[in-house]
Amino acid sequence: MEHKNSRGKDLATPADFAAWLKRQLEHRGYDLRPRGGGQTRFAEDSGIGAGTVSRMLRGQAATETRVLQMLADTLQIPLAEVLVAAGVLSRGELQNVRNPAQREVPITPEEAADELGITDPIKRQVFVSMTETLRQQRAENGDGRIAEN
Repeated sequence: MEHKNSRGKDLATPADFAAWLKRQLEHRGYDLRPRGGGQTRFAEDSGIGAGTVSRMLRGQAATETRVLQMLADTLQIPLAEVLVAAGVLSRGELQNVRNPAQREVPITPEEAADELGITDPIKRQVFVSMTETLRQQRAENGDGRIAEN
């Protein structure tokens, strides 16, 4: 079950992540039954603290990126997939990162300044001027090559 985050995106819940992690560990031979030793063995294999592993499997851990990276490395799963499973990213956000939308028309220096949040009039003028200078150098080089300075 996914929930909406503050930006309205569908994200996995901590319970979803716990169920996903249990499936991943059991698929790799970790015995998660009481006294099965799987949690302890996974904690040792991954370098993640036993308490953190236990909390993740109970759906109680607010996981850190470092822990998720260790989990991905140990399970040999791309970090991006773990981030989706953990509810850090939605599938849609991951898709947007993997396949960013291409602009049909390049943006103007003014639009770039807007997107970058440059609002100070002097800094904005410097940014636009520098961008125009670099665009002119690129045009003078031809073939879309960037000028070597």
